[in-house]
Amino acid sequence: MEQLDAHGHRNTNRFASQVAIVTGGADGIGKGIGTRLAAEGARVILFDINRVLLERTVAECSARGYAVTGQVVDIGVEASVEAAIQAVLETTGRLDIMVNSAGIVGPTNTKITDYSVTDFDSVYTVNLRGAFLMTKWAVKAMEANRYGRILHIASIAGKEGNPFMAGYSSMKAGLIGLVKGVAKEYAEAGITVNGLAPAVIKTAMNEHTAPEQLAYMTAKIPMKRLGTIDEVASLAAWIVSGESSFTTGFIFDLSGGRATY
Repeated sequence: MEQLDAHGHRNTNRFASQVAIVTGGADGIGKGIGTRLAAEGARVILFDINRVLLERTVAECSARGYAVTGQVVDIGVEASVEAAIQAVLETTGRLDIMVNSAGIVGPTNTKITDYSVTDFDSVYTVNLRGAFLMTKWAVKAMEANRYGRILHIASIAGKEGNPFMAGYSSMKAGLIGLVKGVAKEYAEAGITVNGLAPAVIKTAMNEHTAPEQLAYMTAKIPMKRLGTIDEVASLAAWIVSGESSFTTGFIFDLSGGRATY
């Protein structure tokens, strides 16, 4: 029988003595994954650009007795990423897990002819450039121990292309390419690099998605519902665990049956 703590989280030590960074960790999927890893024994450092939300989440986790701290980081800026990861190494001496969950949706319900290059560049900076930078510096930190688990939150939009979301769809497709390419570079180094491609997950981020867009995406899910943050966190925790040792360069499905490959 699985043991749960007073807050309903798994009471295991699967990640005892491990150090994990989770980007976008102040809210949504990142917060869910970070909390799950901490509940299973990891020392977690949440990276986020939103200081207010970050401090609130760290306080919540600390109140639960979890080893969680936060750093304000702009993952689209290399100096910010390098300094933040270096600070983690100086404090903890190691990095075992990096989950990149930071992302923005950008314009929705917008034809490419109405999609501004400024918006396109904004989505690129966080969703693809940020993913590249976090991977680059996480790998540098992991190489010494010849062990690491890197997980990027991609999207079904990166596989199928959601119409009227040109920036988001293309950056998530690029992220999938990043995962598959870098995974092969480190396949013999004890470092796995994988992605997770959810369909629509019930998060605060979707509150800014146009209702028509949300309805379109939900209608395409055979289960006819949104996924939950707990469902994402559950699969993510396994992917970044020691148990997941022979899978790299793979994009895991979390789409209620929508994904066809």
